[in-house]
Amino acid sequence: MGKKQEGYGVWESSRMMLPEHKSRIHKDERETLHRGKPVQDGQKLEEIECTLALSLRSHVRVTVVLADSFANKQLNGFVTSIHTHSREIKLQWAEEWKWIQVDDIVEAYIV
Repeated sequence: MGKKQEGYGVWESSRMMLPEHKSRIHKDERETLHRGKPVQDGQKLEEIECTLALSLRSHVRVTVVLADSFANKQLNGFVTSIHTHSREIKLQWAEEWKWIQVDDIVEAYIV
């Protein structure tokens, strides 16, 4: 029986790894762990909250940009519910919906 290797994705089937590849994998893992939520200033956060409230009140489509570990994601839909105590919104598009933390939103604008 072969020795079970640690999970390195693409490199999993290879028994030999170049030192450059190994260091790059570890660097990518550290960057992913250290990339946190962006810090919003008060004015930008207020703009985001007003845009979300407008979408809820007027039933207009909004695009939200979410901070992600690798790249920012964009979601487009209607805000159908806002929970102020837990600081999250319910964004709905077509027949799908998702609860999103307001602190995860980098930008929000009306489409």
